[in-house]
Amino acid sequence: MKITTDTKLRRLRRVRGKLSQNLALPRLSVFRSNCHIWAQIIDDQHGKTLASASSKTLKKKGTKSDQAKAVGETIAKLALDKKVTLVRFDRGLYRYQGRVKALAEGARAAGLKF
Repeated sequence: MKITTDTKLRRLRRVRGKLSQNLALPRLSVFRSNCHIWAQIIDDQHGKTLASASSKTLKKKGTKSDQAKAVGETIAKLALDKKVTLVRFDRGLYRYQGRVKALAEGARAAGLKF
């Protein structure tokens, strides 16, 4: 199945539309490239980034999924230090599988709830 940009944009609009219903909670945003993965916790009410982590800054060895899980654990620890326990998960235009799923599971394992 060929995925076109229209499919990705529709998925993005669907995900962001559901996320915009509850702006009181911070948003855990995920960006994935071919080599690395980034995660940010963003407060949309004030327009500020509360915490961020990436596989580039961690310099952890292993598969990309292992690195994504480590990023999830790191972002959860940073969020818990800022007293943020409940977030909205913004996977953007990415499917909930592979590295995105590993990041989410790592964040949940470290104590973040979404």
